[in-house]
Amino acid sequence: MSEALARVLSGDPAERVLDRTLRSNRDLSREGRQALKEAVFNVGLWRRRLAFLLDSPDAPPSHLLFALLHGLVGVPASDAASWAGLAAPLPLRTGTPPSLALRASLPDWLADHFSRELGAEAEDFCAHLNVPGPITLRVNPARISREALAARLASEGVSTRPGSWSPLALHVDGPRPNLYALPSLQEGLFEVQDEGSQLLGLLVEARPGETVLDLCAGAGGKTLQLGAAMKDSGRLLAYDPDAERLDRLQQRASRAGLTRVQVLRAPPSPGLDADRVLADAPCSELGSLRRGPDLRFRLTPDSLSRYTAVQRDILARAGDVVRPGGRVVYATCTVNRAENQDVVADFLRSRPDFRAVTPGAGWLPDACLQDGFLLVTPHRHGTDGFFAAVLERGTAGEGGSAPNLSDSRTGLP
Repeated sequence: MSEALARVLSGDPAERVLDRTLRSNRDLSREGRQALKEAVFNVGLWRRRLAFLLDSPDAPPSHLLFALLHGLVGVPASDAASWAGLAAPLPLRTGTPPSLALRASLPDWLADHFSRELGAEAEDFCAHLNVPGPITLRVNPARISREALAARLASEGVSTRPGSWSPLALHVDGPRPNLYALPSLQEGLFEVQDEGSQLLGLLVEARPGETVLDLCAGAGGKTLQLGAAMKDSGRLLAYDPDAERLDRLQQRASRAGLTRVQVLRAPPSPGLDADRVLADAPCSELGSLRRGPDLRFRLTPDSLSRYTAVQRDILARAGDVVRPGGRVVYATCTVNRAENQDVVADFLRSRPDFRAVTPGAGWLPDACLQDGFLLVTPHRHGTDGFFAAVLERGTAGEGGSAPNLSDSRTGLP
């Protein structure tokens, strides 16, 4: 176990380390495998707080494991020492760590960033980054209703409850099931997708018969959502620079019963004239840190600015391929003004033929809006952190006048 912990602490991805360690220790009991998983993930996650308890920033893995077991979990000191392979218990500090970074086990620069972005809510937000997110499913409405899917899953031994924000969402209750072995998944009745991510697809408001482009499609989760909304009609185009992801998208589309998905192997040209474009841009992914115990420690401060040039290029391309009167949804899964509001502000300054409109007017709860944008977070909504702006291109008859960037609808300075 110490070797696995050391590899995670040195920067190897925790999921990969755990997988390799379990493969090389196939004789472990079920309880032993679970204990190994808990140790690898929780020492990887809580390393800074554990080091504070030990008053040692360079504590070895066995000491960190003892601090986890005794200091955070409450295992008696003698038992914790034995399980950690120590001859005797170690002294631990008492009291609350003095900084957000130590309390939430974050790099100093990242805790400072969240404090700047979220102010008084930073503590609550960071605490929720240390709680695993729910397993959320998105029903495929082309094949089944949410209520019927819940009943079908119950018959397969999976208990669910409806999501709070997306009408397509079901949260899995209880222990994590093997979803990929379920006949209902194999029949294309649902996909695994965070509820916040589902909201991004809903904001596109894709309609049957339209031309819709998913400009950063990845493996296609939101592409499939758009296809279902379009009732498998019109033109649904999907582009991503990663060819392997596009191959997986095609496989998933077939499973979901979608026949109108067209994969683009090259970036779309300005003559496309799409009705709607979803640009879910690559980003620093700060909104999904709860999905991996060690992700925060593999980021560096330049993550906050690394993607902004690419994001601006992607949004500019989206603006070029949408028709007059059409819609662009720009989105990220991060909490960082430089990648979110600032990118949108720069775009609107350069493209006076576009204006920002209220996302989901008429159906999206106000609780999901901030300053005229979608903003959902773990501590407020139980979702991963997502940002989205809805931008509409004016028609020729509207004169293409520049928007008022101080308008409260846009949230721009």
